[in-house]
Amino acid sequence: MNSTATYSISSSLSTNRYPASILQFQTNLNNLSFQLNPTRTFGTRISKSFGLGSTRYRRVEAMASDMKVDEGVLKKGIAEFYDESSGLWENIWGDHLHHGYYDPSTASVSDHRAAQIRMIEEALRFAGISEDSSKWPKTIIDVGCGIGGSSRYLAKKFGAEGQGITLSPVQAERANALAAADGLADKVSFQVADALDQPFPDGQFDLVWSMESGEHMPDKTKFIGELARVAAPGATIIVVTWCHRDLQPGEESLQPWEKNLLKKICDAFYLPAWCSTADYVKLLESLQLQDIKTEDWSPFVSPFWPAVIRSALSWKGLTSLFRSGLKTIKGALAMPLMIEGYKKDLIKFAIITCRKPE
Repeated sequence: MNSTATYSISSSLSTNRYPASILQFQTNLNNLSFQLNPTRTFGTRISKSFGLGSTRYRRVEAMASDMKVDEGVLKKGIAEFYDESSGLWENIWGDHLHHGYYDPSTASVSDHRAAQIRMIEEALRFAGISEDSSKWPKTIIDVGCGIGGSSRYLAKKFGAEGQGITLSPVQAERANALAAADGLADKVSFQVADALDQPFPDGQFDLVWSMESGEHMPDKTKFIGELARVAAPGATIIVVTWCHRDLQPGEESLQPWEKNLLKKICDAFYLPAWCSTADYVKLLESLQLQDIKTEDWSPFVSPFWPAVIRSALSWKGLTSLFRSGLKTIKGALAMPLMIEGYKKDLIKFAIITCRKPE
């Protein structure tokens, strides 16, 4: 289905017009002020720039918008989304499929790969991982491992053994290949598995790591329960995830416009309903986990989505995007919605850490 839909879009383009259309698309989008109006007719400008204001394109776009992802098909959608998009991401941004951590006092935000490494280091620092090598974790689970960037980095840093799980067969295969190329095949391994039903015994890992995977979990109670189950006594659990804002006293739910914005993002990125940082804290407390800490890192990741959009507007990004498939294109259309959510204090980039009792 994806290859057919992609062919329908690309085949509607004139071969002679295609390069000029890409350049016009880039010019039009570069003229947008994402800081002032991040969602300004992003999808409309794509269709106009590529001459796709046709019934055919609108039908494909409507089909994508109308996709209803319930729990029964969510895992399949997530797997296909990352099967499609991971190669594109690696080609442009490298092997870390997560936000970067940017120092707000630094004017330049061009070193995005360094910012992604900084995200890992800052998460470890916030969680209180000891600098004493005798206290370093020896076994690590990376829940929602992508192509294994975090796992390999942590294995090298701590000399630890790691395992990673993902719903994407493409990601698992690529992660294992990169580990072998990096001389880490005996240290880290990756497999397709469900984070809500992990194929590991109780108490196996000294460090439980979830970098931007919690937002995909349809059952947050099961998700946190599994993280706690596979954690060894005394283990550290680190969850970095997208949340919506905490509700104010007297509020029973988000406002309608907030729900509508999050639904659009969910439809594009194969996400279930969002929750707040406070919701996560309640779940951790219910399991008697200790040393619970949270922080909103939204200010430290604010350059990320504009940078992703700019990279998508490069020639390399554009040509790769339109080869990757409908799901990836649909995700690209939603990127300005993430910026809007951050700017309106609806979306929070949260770090949540705790320790399992001895």
